[in-house]
Amino acid sequence: MISSLDHVVVLTGDIAAASAAYETLFARAPAWRNSGDGADRVLFTLDNTTLELMAPRGDDAAAQHVRSALATQGEGLASLCFRTVDIAKMQRRLDRLALKPEPIAEVESRDEASGAVLSWRRTRAATDATRGVRMFFLERAKERPLSVRTTPASITAMDHVVVSTADPERAAALYGARLGLDMALDRSHPDWGRLMFFRCGDLIVEVTHKPGKAEADAADRLRGICWRVADIDATHARLVAAGVDVSEVRTGRKPSTRVMTVRSGTCGVPTLLVQPSKAE
Repeated sequence: MISSLDHVVVLTGDIAAASAAYETLFARAPAWRNSGDGADRVLFTLDNTTLELMAPRGDDAAAQHVRSALATQGEGLASLCFRTVDIAKMQRRLDRLALKPEPIAEVESRDEASGAVLSWRRTRAATDATRGVRMFFLERAKERPLSVRTTPASITAMDHVVVSTADPERAAALYGARLGLDMALDRSHPDWGRLMFFRCGDLIVEVTHKPGKAEADAADRLRGICWRVADIDATHARLVAAGVDVSEVRTGRKPSTRVMTVRSGTCGVPTLLVQPSKAE
């Protein structure tokens, strides 16, 4: 019933600085700006998903909730939002699977620059039922506008989002059996532990487990994002020229891929860039 990863939310204490940093990283302009319900939001929509930056605004209860989250976890990845074609059916499934969904809410957003309006229907699973990862589910009929490319060597799309778990069997049951994502890979290695890949549209939710790192009942955590690029050497040169701290380009773990690490300008989100193999 999940068709794609609609967007990820990144919390920040400074919406202007975060927006400028991601515009530099992506080489794409923000596609949507909105304020309301206690937060300022800036959205970057790439070819297969959206990154939403969120910062507290005002002093109402909603703003204080965002501030509390920032105080607790700091800047970084805060939630996943999956897209579905039938939110009522999705909510019933979540309820049957004891994921304790909230009532379906009608949501509307108006872009500050264009005045365009988007609306959707959403629900949220209980965080204690999703092993500590905040998950939303939405249905919308209209696509968001894409972020316009500002310079060559831009980021094209998300490759995968990483979730770390202390209990891989329960995580596999959550993402596979309960959420219905297709497990594309389940592999263990003595050096890097266990990896599970779950297909979600044309990207991957990667669940990782390193033995001995945490107690089995510890909450799962959103760990990072990998973004796709068409020409990693050109992207590396662009980011270095812009003053972004990046690693050298190296061979990826997956055959015929090349990767580099971004070490600044990501609001605390561990970030990898990958040039996929030509066969992909």
